[in-house]
Amino acid sequence: MQPGHRQVFVVERLLVSTALEQSWNDAEPILFLGEWCRLHSRRDRWSKLDAIVLPYHWDENEKLLSDREFLASLYEELLVEVADELNVLHGTDKSRRYWRILLGPWLSFFIQTLFDRWSSIQQAIRTHEVSRTIILSGCEDTNTPGNMEDFLHLGNSLNWNHYLYGRILKDFTNIPCSIRIPEGIDYLSSSGSLTHDRNPPRVLESKLRLANIFSKCSSRLTKSTDYLIINTGLRSLRDELVLQLRLGQIPRLITVEPPVTVAIDNTYRCWTLDASEQTGFAFCVRRLIPEQMPTIYLEGYQRLCDESSRRRWPRSPKAIFTGASHYYDDVFKAWCAERTEEGAPLVIAQHGGHVGTAWSFTHDHEMAIADRFLSWGWTDPAESKVVPVGMLKAPTLPGGDGNKRHRALLVTSNIGLQSSSIGSHMLSSQYLGYLEDQFAFVEALSSVVRDALTVRLSVEESGWEFEHRWRDRCPSMTLETGQRQIMDLVAEARVVISTTNGTTFLETIFVDVPTVVYWDTSRWAVLESARPYIEALKTVGIFHDDVESAAMHLSRIWGDVEGWWSDGAVVDAVASFKRRYCSDPGDVHDTLRTVLRCVAGDGPPTN
Repeated sequence: MQPGHRQVFVVERLLVSTALEQSWNDAEPILFLGEWCRLHSRRDRWSKLDAIVLPYHWDENEKLLSDREFLASLYEELLVEVADELNVLHGTDKSRRYWRILLGPWLSFFIQTLFDRWSSIQQAIRTHEVSRTIILSGCEDTNTPGNMEDFLHLGNSLNWNHYLYGRILKDFTNIPCSIRIPEGIDYLSSSGSLTHDRNPPRVLESKLRLANIFSKCSSRLTKSTDYLIINTGLRSLRDELVLQLRLGQIPRLITVEPPVTVAIDNTYRCWTLDASEQTGFAFCVRRLIPEQMPTIYLEGYQRLCDESSRRRWPRSPKAIFTGASHYYDDVFKAWCAERTEEGAPLVIAQHGGHVGTAWSFTHDHEMAIADRFLSWGWTDPAESKVVPVGMLKAPTLPGGDGNKRHRALLVTSNIGLQSSSIGSHMLSSQYLGYLEDQFAFVEALSSVVRDALTVRLSVEESGWEFEHRWRDRCPSMTLETGQRQIMDLVAEARVVISTTNGTTFLETIFVDVPTVVYWDTSRWAVLESARPYIEALKTVGIFHDDVESAAMHLSRIWGDVEGWWSDGAVVDAVASFKRRYCSDPGDVHDTLRTVLRCVAGDGPPTN
């Protein structure tokens, strides 16, 4: 060692990929792959370890945008390759659009999911000395998913993610892997899943049972050329029935039912995607797609087709109209893909916020498969498919005494521990930064507003244990955990504070409730076309890109919120934004009838 130079000792660390503690070793220095490894309820355990946490690779916005282009291009390549293989395997000659409709959602989500895990591991290898990793065998969720819904459930499962990380580490890196048989996981469910609804909707289950009975009876009167109306995102099931009456057909309700469960048969898994000239992630994903593809698209494909054919749905529909089934409902997707092969047009309705103001892979998929996309008001000069029809769900406030509006309502959001699809929104461990923003906002409020604040938490818990975090940080805060409908809370609020570029602030603006909005623009970047409208909201104090600014503004107007909201400049900014992103559809049934009849060739052009 040269004089004057200090010797540097690099600490080798055990790489830990998930919160499954049997893959840890307290006696070794640890490198946690991300914050998802450190469950809030287990902080007494992990806080005592010699451990560091790897920064999240998509914290760099430039990398996110670059990866978006790479993944979009790779998805299109793989869709062609997978479609060719499945046509051979199943003895079919289906178009690329057919396969895009049927398995495109899974393929795009899996590519993004795998790339996220791959990138975290590669970052760990580049930036740290990794001694080894411990891979658990025999986890309950290491099985191949059965269908799209099953895949989404597994995406937030500790066991399945541990398995996926393990496959990458063992088969695609040089990191030494120690195999350990776990003795059980006593602080989680047997599946290791962290996603659950904290307030199961029993009333909804009863309504769905009644809808099922009604649907079976009315299906006997369905004509082969009827429009297929399913899961549209309209305000109520009644609206779907009225729409069908306006279209001149016997109304029926079509409920979402899971497809058949099919066991793995390795004879369907012998095919491969050519990876001979591929390296890195492109090689990895081609190796794992045949293994991880849901059984419903391989072993169960023929049964899926048979099941969709048995449904008493129109054989030659004039048009197909949905707002959500094109993602998660495999039976519908199989039926829809077949009908579009025969020429039936597919109409997709905007289901929530973010669309039109920001980018996401999910919306890219919608635009790729739809013949028409019905927006809540916005248009796209570069895309003739977009038809502005207004906010189809058209929320309403329940009746009540306006004098009781004495609360401030802070509406929060939630995401999974691990990313499954990217977009201009928070991802994975960025949720903790989002949560810190909420705590900072509350702290910056005047005591008067803070005492009047209700915090609405997400109904679904996905592993971040946000309710516990809120109670630890703000023990005296009034928390609403999803027991009441959001619009009931909005009706009692003097002002609503929205914290994401999502649906909430579009709904409150639509119903003309005073609204303050803030989000981190480095995470929730908006499209160039949306910036003038967001800037106009910012000028009048509705939108803020800084939590302290939002808190100071709310504290300042609290004594006369209505006076601020009725100011001429505020009214003008709200009206302009509303026309663009959450406009009034008028008679929503007649509006949709006109659009659908036009798409079907039964009416005048909509553009």
